[in-house]
Amino acid sequence: MVVDVINIFLTSDLAENQDDFVYGDRQFTFDRLYSDGPRRLVEGPMWAFVDWVMDDLAGLEMCRRLRADPRTKEAHVTMVLEQDDHDDRRRALKAGAHDYMVGPIDRTKVLDRVLALQSRPNDRHAARLFEVGDLSIDMTALQARWDGEVISLRPNEFRLLRFLAENPNRVLTRDDLINGLGKREPPIDERTVDVWIGRLRRAIKQAGGGNPLRTVRSRGYVFDLP
Repeated sequence: MVVDVINIFLTSDLAENQDDFVYGDRQFTFDRLYSDGPRRLVEGPMWAFVDWVMDDLAGLEMCRRLRADPRTKEAHVTMVLEQDDHDDRRRALKAGAHDYMVGPIDRTKVLDRVLALQSRPNDRHAARLFEVGDLSIDMTALQARWDGEVISLRPNEFRLLRFLAENPNRVLTRDDLINGLGKREPPIDERTVDVWIGRLRRAIKQAGGGNPLRTVRSRGYVFDLP
């Protein structure tokens, strides 16, 4: 059976240690949403529940960041208000939220909201084309190109390239990459990441992209892009 994965991100601690929820042919996964955005690949529809007040950021600013980020600009954003205030509702919608709820929220309320509003899960909230510099990644065709030249990749390396491209010029540890690709179970040896990186490097070079993947000794890897 083909299962559609629905990504639910929350800025609150509620996201921690939540098991997946399966409903029909859909699997709902929970993750924490940080001020710098999601820290794993988002494949499929995304629903973001943003607290009005976050630990390190105002919820309104978080909404604006989500709308400006290519990874999350198509996400359905629900602002979680502290009280049902008309002015707060207006400001949330103006900042980019689609709707709002009054907190506190729990797992059941979140799932009820997503199930009530969701439609056409295969078509909504998923970025189809990601471009940065000479690199373009077509998520519909599952194909990457460097300056128009196809980069021949296996599925794992394709997902790795996308995650790296979404986090350019940033040191990512092997553990970051494993978590970013959702490779949590079963456990993966960190050295497996070196194999992935090696294959990806060769594929990019063959497509004329040189070597934008830089090794940072004892730390991890950086995808250098202008």
